[in-house]
Amino acid sequence: MRDDGIAYGAVARSFHWVTAALVLTMIAAGFVMLDAPSGAIQNFLFDYHRSCGVVLFVITLARLLWRFKTPPAPMEEDIPFPQRMVAHAVHGLLYLLLLAQPIIGWIGTAAFGAKITVFWLFVLPPIVDKNKEMADTYLEIHEAMGLIITALVAMHIGGALYHHFIRRDRTLMRMVRGA
Repeated sequence: MRDDGIAYGAVARSFHWVTAALVLTMIAAGFVMLDAPSGAIQNFLFDYHRSCGVVLFVITLARLLWRFKTPPAPMEEDIPFPQRMVAHAVHGLLYLLLLAQPIIGWIGTAAFGAKITVFWLFVLPPIVDKNKEMADTYLEIHEAMGLIITALVAMHIGGALYHHFIRRDRTLMRMVRGA
């Protein structure tokens, strides 16, 4: 259940893979929904994207609380310092953006005048009044941050694959299987 100093425990691995699934589906939905024709499919994609954003925000908070309570296992000692710094930067930026992105999206959506219905169960209250200029600004920021998250996710996946197939170390496996 807990991290053992070598690998990630079941809770940390669960947080990681649920986050990964949500982020990857949100990225896909984000790209498709903007090009989808107006109507039921586009509305569904927007609602799905927003719902996942709310859930992802809560999961990211819980994940950070777990991480502070149960620090992750250290990286293997033979990993060069520059790679360690890049890994820490990518992780830190992902956490920061996964917390900021839903809030930026909520502000933009509220300013646009749209509702955030969370999986068709309840509606979040608007966080700001309707304001087209504000909506345009925040939704542009949201889109740019989405592209940055996409790039960071690609770097994260690339790093994991590099460790697994090139370095042939346990970096990926300690998140896949644990100990």
